[in-house]
Amino acid sequence: MKAICFNFEIHQPFRLKRYRFFDIGNDHYYYDDFTNDDIVTRIAHQSYIPAAETLLRMIEDNGGRFKASISISGVAVEQLQQYVPEFIDLLKKLAATRCVEFVAQPYANSLASLTDPEEFRQQMEASCTLIRELFGLKATVARNTEFIYDDDIAPQLAAMGFKGVLTEGAKHILGWKSPDYVYSAASAPKLRLLMRNAKLSEDIAVRFSDTSWSEYPLTADKYIDWIASTPEDEQIVNLFMNLDTFGEHQPAMTGIFQFLEALPRFAAERGVGFMTPSEVIAKIKPVGELSVVHPISGADEARDTSAWLGNDLQNEAFRKLYGVAERVHLCSDRRLKQDWQYLQGADHFFFMSTKSMADGAAHRMFSPYETPFQAFTNYMNVLADFIVRVEEQYPLSIENEELNALLMTIRNQATEIETLNKELGSMRKNIEQYNVEHKLREEKECAPEAAPAKKPRAKAKTKKTK
Repeated sequence: MKAICFNFEIHQPFRLKRYRFFDIGNDHYYYDDFTNDDIVTRIAHQSYIPAAETLLRMIEDNGGRFKASISISGVAVEQLQQYVPEFIDLLKKLAATRCVEFVAQPYANSLASLTDPEEFRQQMEASCTLIRELFGLKATVARNTEFIYDDDIAPQLAAMGFKGVLTEGAKHILGWKSPDYVYSAASAPKLRLLMRNAKLSEDIAVRFSDTSWSEYPLTADKYIDWIASTPEDEQIVNLFMNLDTFGEHQPAMTGIFQFLEALPRFAAERGVGFMTPSEVIAKIKPVGELSVVHPISGADEARDTSAWLGNDLQNEAFRKLYGVAERVHLCSDRRLKQDWQYLQGADHFFFMSTKSMADGAAHRMFSPYETPFQAFTNYMNVLADFIVRVEEQYPLSIENEELNALLMTIRNQATEIETLNKELGSMRKNIEQYNVEHKLREEKECAPEAAPAKKPRAKAKTKKTK
């Protein structure tokens, strides 16, 4: 039976406030709380909440036959917990149905997988912990930031225990192959690849309300017919998109929520089912291995990483940020580590893009800055202050190798001191025990000998009188 595998992503970055050169060294708080509150609250009420309620109805009305998956960044969870906690409650209800799987993604929606394997591992583990603690579920499938993937990332995910990864069905990788199959990672054969069907995904996410589109208006029965008419041996159609497609990018007045809610009814009529990513991996065998030598993504026409690292501005900011990674990993300052996560968000680099034409329009639409250069200047001012704070703990004049050696010496000394303290504590206990036993012995030796117990006197016999 042919099936649809839905994945809806939820992510909102911590947007930066206007940070001037003169703020460096004087102001260590970088975030625009008013804007973050306004955007997250608006999108939650226009999109996230009605979309989640729609998914709940779809599950209930179809007896649990409708299934989907959700991936959510840790930074989005933090903001939603603060500004719209009722939406987190809705996500918990979806998790409780056991018809919605939660997919792990980098906690900060970062680009760490491209340069810092240790940071990437930590963020994926943090995401798994979040999913377990909030929703009581174990994440076994991963989704990297913007579907970024290559052969170097696959072994890392496999080593973390993931069984599969969602990524982009990039044409220059697939060639004549279809994204509607399950593939194995060439560099980690046990890891399964679920490739996004870009055309069918973007028919909803991008073209649904486009009146100039030849297929407008798109109805649920027409859409399901397209899926049902794909070749019979193509068993799975992966539809991956942002949750804010519903109500935000495609406003409610376009009928997008009614379209979504009608899909299961027409799917049932055409013999099309729904699966979670874990079910796909468990039930559908891979048709072959797929190698991805250079990183791919779901962004822009090129489907590569140029959306974030396509110009000198972006690469300079990226290099500066991860240039202090070693020192941040070593520090124990909780606030510094938190800022480190927030500053890694891929969105900051996306806003610096200088692309033109269609790709450039998409970057400008989401950017809070007037120009990419303004985005770069603001970010670099913030980053300069952040680096000053890092240097206060671990001076940049010390090379990483030398710093590691010094810290190793400190750790060894700390371990030695801890061992000596344990030995000292043990000796103190022995001495105390000895003193107690010695005192008892002395008291026993000095005590006077007890007098022998007197025998009871016998009663005198009385003479009997005759």
